[in-house]
Amino acid sequence: MIDPPPRAARWRFRQHSVLPGFGLTLGYTVLYLSIIVLIPLSALFVRTASMPLEKFWQAVSEPRVVASYRLTFGTSLIGALVNVVFGFCVAWSLVRYRFPGRRLIDALVDLPFALPTAVSGIALTAIYARNGWIGKYLAEVGIKSAFSPLGVTIAMTFIGLPFVVRTLQPAIEELDGESEEAAASLGATRWQTFWRVTFPGLLPSLLTGFALAFARAVGEYGSVVFISGNMPLKTEITPLLIITKLEQYDYAGATAIAVVMLLASFLILLAINGLQWWVGASGRKGV
Repeated sequence: MIDPPPRAARWRFRQHSVLPGFGLTLGYTVLYLSIIVLIPLSALFVRTASMPLEKFWQAVSEPRVVASYRLTFGTSLIGALVNVVFGFCVAWSLVRYRFPGRRLIDALVDLPFALPTAVSGIALTAIYARNGWIGKYLAEVGIKSAFSPLGVTIAMTFIGLPFVVRTLQPAIEELDGESEEAAASLGATRWQTFWRVTFPGLLPSLLTGFALAFARAVGEYGSVVFISGNMPLKTEITPLLIITKLEQYDYAGATAIAVVMLLASFLILLAINGLQWWVGASGRKGV
């Protein structure tokens, strides 16, 4: 049994600690999160709680509102899934291979972060419009990209790609190359090595990137409002509907819709975090 260090040694450890004490750090964290996150979000629930239940249900279940839910969450989900596939390919190429222009491509991945959302929305609309560089070729085969749900999905995919790539890159860099070599030496094919050795180690990071891309797309406004066309019941996203109700001084309706979006996003992220925990626990049991 190891004896605990003497009191003087414990005091010297506390005295030379790099960070301040636990109480001060925790207090600052709670205060900061309360001011920045908890208090503004709780204001939504306080404002919504003053509404009668019938009025709340009427505000959040109108056909126009339900159509915006379907479009927003549906296109966000599709965009996040697309980014999981192609974001993985981009991250894998940037980490595992060396080729001319690699640093330039790596810098371009962050462009949706730095670019104002309104600028990206205008650029996407110009490219995918019927007379745009890409849109005119899609129009020839009967595909309407801009001012359609497809255009909304393109915008959601555009703004979510960096989250997947930047989340996967450190995980790919930390992969154990010896495990892949051992699997290959034992006769495993490349596909078997990927699914049984490489992919399980990347799955938690992949889920994190998916969650970040999905959450970012659900709340996106600037890059979508131009390319969507904003047609009620067809291409109107929920954030735009909230802005519309605020402009009409319907603050109760806007806060009610915002609460529904907040709860839905929270439940989805909670489910994804639970799935991450389950995957991590399964991996530790396997080890």
